[in-house]
Amino acid sequence: MIPILEIGELHQTDKPVRAKENFLVFGSPDIGEPEIKEVVDSLRTGWLGTGPKVQQFERDFLAYKQADHAVAVNSGTAALHLSMLAAGISKGDEVITTAMTFCATVNAIIHSGATPVLVDCDPISCCIDPDSILEKITHRTKAILPVHFGGHACDMDRIMKIAREHNLKIIEDCAHAIETKYNGKHVGTFGDFGCFSFYATKNVVTGEGGMVLTKNKEDADKIKILALHGMSDDAWARFTDDGYKHYQVTQAGYKYNMMDLQAAIGIHQLKKIDRNWIKRCEIWQYYVDELRHLPIQLCSDTPYYTRNGHHLFTILIDSEKVGITRDQFLSKMNLEGIGTGVHYRSIPSHPYYNETYGWDEAQYPNSFMIGQQTISLPFSSKLTEDDLNDVIRAIKKIINNV
Repeated sequence: MIPILEIGELHQTDKPVRAKENFLVFGSPDIGEPEIKEVVDSLRTGWLGTGPKVQQFERDFLAYKQADHAVAVNSGTAALHLSMLAAGISKGDEVITTAMTFCATVNAIIHSGATPVLVDCDPISCCIDPDSILEKITHRTKAILPVHFGGHACDMDRIMKIAREHNLKIIEDCAHAIETKYNGKHVGTFGDFGCFSFYATKNVVTGEGGMVLTKNKEDADKIKILALHGMSDDAWARFTDDGYKHYQVTQAGYKYNMMDLQAAIGIHQLKKIDRNWIKRCEIWQYYVDELRHLPIQLCSDTPYYTRNGHHLFTILIDSEKVGITRDQFLSKMNLEGIGTGVHYRSIPSHPYYNETYGWDEAQYPNSFMIGQQTISLPFSSKLTEDDLNDVIRAIKKIINNV
């Protein structure tokens, strides 16, 4: 049982004490000996690039997600970009996505040659608002790119209905949602493509890495070729015991393939995915119990028909209620030795998008408000009881001293 800290307990000494003596890194990955040994095995065998461990990781991920086809790539951004290309999206097309997301989502649309069209998010889940999608559909709209935010699932029933009625492709951004389900079904398996990230702060880690799920083999094959220079066969397949195999460059592709060194980590991360998810559920509840009475807004509850992947635990800092701004709060947490994150400033808040597309923050009020107030707390399965107490102590100390 983690002891509850009362605000008054923080003033039993006049000497300023930092909440965390050793800085708590935000999003530190939970890496164990099996991952380390598998990487060392790759180093010893000399097979560092795309090889048998990538294939195994693809098979294991398919089995976990109960999907049809999977292609491992070197980042979630690559997964999004290749999905755009495989979907036939190009110059003159429009793709609708949310203003509350990481820049990679929008950049993937831009790199395909298409025009991103933003809509606002739901203020509670931070996921894309289906009603806003309908308002932005034109004859140029080719696809919808919903982002399952923080582990929450988008309203896929409504989004899929819109896609069917308007003959649109669905490319799901599941960077936050590896464990997330909607009505019992894994996200990333609803649309034409499901894109995942295994970046160092994600629930399943490969350092850098990503995965695309597809419904049909043709799309998977297209992505696999595009991911490796446009070559007709994987590089590793040319050096098997079956003998040397010549490759054919069939199109101008990219260098987006995953390495065995990355897959070596992911193979063992997947084996403990449920254990780590349960640990984050416990951390989630601990944060809620400890913070519910403070003048801050906490993450929303998960609807009964979804399973939250629990990727982020966010709080909103309203300066009028707390007495300081979000950025001041971030600085004070840093001084207390607690690493935090911001997920995210709204897309129109960034100068490139504002100047290039003329997007005004005021057009997306929910996304703008969240982007101005949100803070992500440490939320790794690696966190100890002491770590969690230090986070809570820092938050209460800051609020109590305002």
